[in-house]
Amino acid sequence: MAKKDYYEILGVSKTASADEIKKAYKKMAIKYHPDRNPDNKEAEAKFKEAAEAYDVLRDPDKRARYDQFGPDAFGPGAGGFGDGQGMSMDDIFSAFGDIFGGAGFGGFGGFGGFGGNGFGGGQRRKPVYKGRDLRMRIELSLDEIVKGVTKKFNLKTDIKCPHCGGSGSEDGKEEQCPSCHGQGVVYKTRQTMLGVMQTQTVCDQCQGEGTIIKNKCPHCGGEGIVKGEKQVELELPAGLVEGYAYNFKGKGGAGRRNGIDGDLQIVVQEKPHPELVRDGCDLVYNLLLTIPQAALGISLEVPTVDGKAKVTIPSGTQPGTVLRLRNKGIPDINGYNQRGDEIINISVYIPETLSKDERKAIETLAGSDNISPSNSIKDKIFKHFRAYFKK
Repeated sequence: MAKKDYYEILGVSKTASADEIKKAYKKMAIKYHPDRNPDNKEAEAKFKEAAEAYDVLRDPDKRARYDQFGPDAFGPGAGGFGDGQGMSMDDIFSAFGDIFGGAGFGGFGGFGGFGGNGFGGGQRRKPVYKGRDLRMRIELSLDEIVKGVTKKFNLKTDIKCPHCGGSGSEDGKEEQCPSCHGQGVVYKTRQTMLGVMQTQTVCDQCQGEGTIIKNKCPHCGGEGIVKGEKQVELELPAGLVEGYAYNFKGKGGAGRRNGIDGDLQIVVQEKPHPELVRDGCDLVYNLLLTIPQAALGISLEVPTVDGKAKVTIPSGTQPGTVLRLRNKGIPDINGYNQRGDEIINISVYIPETLSKDERKAIETLAGSDNISPSNSIKDKIFKHFRAYFKK
């Protein structure tokens, strides 16, 4: 992995003064602060990287070691953020909270309020609660799997409180939290070896919401959800695979205080078909012929998921012969507008008991040269046999 150049990260020269380094870090911290770049992993990485560089270059001793040995000067156990151990957001906020004149990141015009009303501060974004994710097993017939199906059923789960409409408030009103004044966080000041530091924690009174409900709904206790039953309708596509879990967003439990509904995960269980067996996207049908049918040949119908299909069995067809009906299988769940085949495996029934006349007739045939297989037929059948074990 390439070595980090702390000067390059902060955009300063190697001869930059302490004040220039501090200004450069402040500029980058503002630009890549998490509140300004919500859910942006790249910005979060740059924010941490800048803090790591500043931690080293602001300290004369660390900077001297870095100038002499580079990042290797801060191997495991060397101390500081530059020791390769990584740094959390709490580390950064705690260590560099005084970068904006000792007021902490929340003191630069409400720095912690980027997520609310912009750089100028104001209320933080209210947390959005997600409901519980649910999981259930659903049984489908082969016909439903091949064609797709719409299923409706009732789920016992958390539902939006019908009395308060999910708000959690009896009168629909919320008030600003008196502890954090709508910020959702509170600040604590402590004395450290680096000076006076300020840390930020989630407000205990409002749980980070910035508002409180004084007149809570008596039916849900202010949660906005109650236990109940909801009807769910699922559009199940063709080609679902048994044992796989499929996720349907927003079909799970209701979220607290008009939050986001959770997801519903279904696991498919396939009902056995009386005649067809699934093999991936293909279907397999075992066609059992009598000795005369296999020897003389015959035209007959076989079952498919689309109805009956007529097939012709040539005379002299051997057991283990495979016929293929194109596009009579299961659609591919991954798309591509493809569908599997139906594979017809030929078996031949050998009578278990014979009458006197039947035995005599077969004994008469036993002396014929055509009744015994030739070497080429033996090889052909053996190849089918070996191919079976290579699947």
